[in-house]
Amino acid sequence: MILYTNKLIFPDGETQEIEHTLNINQIVDLNGYPLTLPLPTPKMIAYRVCRISTQSNRGEEIRNFHLELMTRDDLTHCTRRQVNSSFF
Repeated sequence: MILYTNKLIFPDGETQEIEHTLNINQIVDLNGYPLTLPLPTPKMIAYRVCRISTQSNRGEEIRNFHLELMTRDDLTHCTRRQVNSSFF
């Protein structure tokens, strides 16, 4: 029997176990849940899955989803309408 584990790896090195899998370039919230596009506002904290790695131990497989913090400009491109960045 093999135990499968999924983990988020945040930019600062913190980890968090999740129960679902993610894909490369998927945009997620602080808890690793996928965000639906277009985003309602660029004023949020969001991460992008930039890499996926796998660790195999005896009886266990760990899938690591490495995240990168998205900038305001990145989030603005994911919103319904482009917001003038001079207001931020």
